Amino acid sequence: MLLSINSQNPQMRLIKKAADFLRQGGIIIYPTDTVYGLGCDLSNKKGIEKIYELKRRNRKQPLSFVCSDLKHISQYAKVTDYAYKTMKRLLPGAYTFILEASRLVPKIILPKRSTTGIRVPDNQICLALIKELGQPIISTSVKTEQGETLGDPSVIKEYFGRTVDLIIDGGIIMPQPSSVISLVDDNIEIIRIGKGDISAFLPRE
Repeated sequence: MLLSINSQNPQMRLIKKAADFLRQGGIIIYPTDTVYGLGCDLSNKKGIEKIYELKRRNRKQPLSFVCSDLKHISQYAKVTDYAYKTMKRLLPGAYTFILEASRLVPKIILPKRSTTGIRVPDNQICLALIKELGQPIISTSVKTEQGETLGDPSVIKEYFGRTVDLIIDGGIIMPQPSSVISLVDDNIEIIRIGKGDISAFLPRE
């Protein structure tokens, strides 16, 4: 099913409909500020297993997830004062922050790790959906088997229309991965340079 939602002013009746798919254990594709994400409710272990299968992803590779705001993040990760101040400056935005996971994060997405990747995307559809659901949503980029990241909902429907329960059309996205920054133990480590500006994390000359 394809659901077209206004990217600037999401229609709440459609957001509620999409959230119902997630509550019922569905797997959806939804827009973020960087890529279209493939996801399910964070507590849906069967859904998470299916996402690993769809992505043909090694189970030893962790999955990240999206939250609605900093308060939401603090339920699922250990947030120090330093981490809070750092993230407050940059979120919502095109960053994935690596933090120490709390017990609420399912072990299935933390293969032999104590850390997790969390995002708060600058996308109104995505944020409205998380708030309506009341739970974080798994977030992994939508790619073809050849590794091409897809940003056009009509093309995504061709590839994934039969394998997911819902595709949210939030318009065409020029896909670019998020910047990944580790804040574990208040030590900054740039894991990946992506869409989010990392100049604030670089040493000044």
